[in-house]
Amino acid sequence: MKPVDYFATHPVFRFEDFASSHREGEARKPEASLAVLKQHVRAGHLLRVRRGLYAVVPRGQTPETVPVDPYVLASRLAKDAVVAFHGALQFHGKAHSVFRRYPFLTCTRVKPFVFRDSEFVPVPVKPPLRSLSDLGGGILEKDRDGAPVRVTTLERTLVDVLDAPRHGGGWEEIWRSLESVEFFDLDAVTNYVLKLDSAVTVAKVGFYLEQHREELMVEEWHLDRLREHAPSQPMYLERGKREPGKLLSRWNLVVPARVLNRTWAEVT
Repeated sequence: MKPVDYFATHPVFRFEDFASSHREGEARKPEASLAVLKQHVRAGHLLRVRRGLYAVVPRGQTPETVPVDPYVLASRLAKDAVVAFHGALQFHGKAHSVFRRYPFLTCTRVKPFVFRDSEFVPVPVKPPLRSLSDLGGGILEKDRDGAPVRVTTLERTLVDVLDAPRHGGGWEEIWRSLESVEFFDLDAVTNYVLKLDSAVTVAKVGFYLEQHREELMVEEWHLDRLREHAPSQPMYLERGKREPGKLLSRWNLVVPARVLNRTWAEVT
């Protein structure tokens, strides 16, 4: 494939992916592929976003002003990158607030990255999921103006933001965002959270579903399945924060009053 043909179908790409395509059928060395990219950067056809990552500059635009889709960019920051947490809520149009912070899942070691005032934050995949070919499931590939983006489903996102609220924007943002979702596949939610092998996360998901059982049509058997894996002793809603609250004995979970009563709704 000629470089210009590759650029036409890959608005943001990693060097190794381009090099693989560039060498296909010919004995080109990586240095030759890198030289081609450097030439196109000098000509203003490409923007070097960071080492090993490039964005195409369409005709009539400049590297300084070309728009780069943050979701496409996030999904190219690692070979296995998946847009997740609050980034996934925004992608699906369910975030209560718009952040310029884009968490993404990866099994590789990647440094946080800032590009044009947007922050891209790598989050390691949980150890129980790393050996699974699909990283535990709940991952979609969606088209974004012709570019594929890997992003977590709403079901996996619900579990992930409850498991790691710092990547969901905090409890109010998480609750307000999730409450904008009209339907969850509850079997998918349950199956995924049990793969995490975390009793406290099971309890958090169970508590959320129980609190929204009418809106989400949660059956008692859904909750019973989760309660079988709840903690054997009281745990706090957020790791590392022993915030006072009410102990929900059904889940062995201490929940702060502001979350239990959704006090933020009183001032809207």
